[in-house]
Amino acid sequence: MKKTFQITIEGKNRDRVLDAVKHEIRKYIKRERRRELPPGVDYWDFDCRFGLTEEAAERVHLANLTALIDAAARDAADSFYVEILATHGVRRARPVEAAGEAAEGG
Repeated sequence: MKKTFQITIEGKNRDRVLDAVKHEIRKYIKRERRRELPPGVDYWDFDCRFGLTEEAAERVHLANLTALIDAAARDAADSFYVEILATHGVRRARPVEAAGEAAEGG
């Protein structure tokens, strides 16, 4: 998904438009996660970019996306750009010393 969302639309409540945008993003992520995984892949990961314009977009973590959208709305932005691309995720084993510390509670 690569899209510039308008959150200031004449005749529509800004808060409702913002909720609809967040819903559309969540719906896209859920749809992508339901896709069948290719062989050798453990999960779907997402590369995300966010900015007020496409040129100013910076790489962000998926978990921070909603907070960034809220911040853009608080700063009275009329629109923002979101890019979410599904990528293959492969789980890695924890290093032996890190696994031992977690078991000790340290």
